[in-house]
Amino acid sequence: MCPRLCARICTVCLVWCPKYRRPVLGGRVAVRLDELIRQKAGERGWEIVTREVMPDHVHLFVKHDPKSSASYVANQFKGFSSRILREEFPHLRSQLPTLWSSSYFAASVGAVSADTVRRHIDTQWGRPWKKQKGEGP
Repeated sequence: MCPRLCARICTVCLVWCPKYRRPVLGGRVAVRLDELIRQKAGERGWEIVTREVMPDHVHLFVKHDPKSSASYVANQFKGFSSRILREEFPHLRSQLPTLWSSSYFAASVGAVSADTVRRHIDTQWGRPWKKQKGEGP
């Protein structure tokens, strides 16, 4: 059992996608989403270790208080960002019934090092199994 004045920090890796995994998170939408993620984390006192906004999904590695469950953390980011992005970018309202898919991936970071998760997120733009144009066999 933990003493009364114990301090704990939980770390979670979150991944979520737009509805139908549509690639709508580019350009100004991606920049604004990044701002909103940082804003919500600041409001809640959470620390963003690493984040990556891809055209069709978001990777987020966040440290949060132990009273907040992974589902609560994910839903705070998704709900807050959806409401504001759909207000500021009308094409998101017309293209999708809701911005985010109802599902998400959450994994607590403990057995996997923080460095491994950070490396995974940082390398999502490169696809080593796909050959670059101009590369021959």
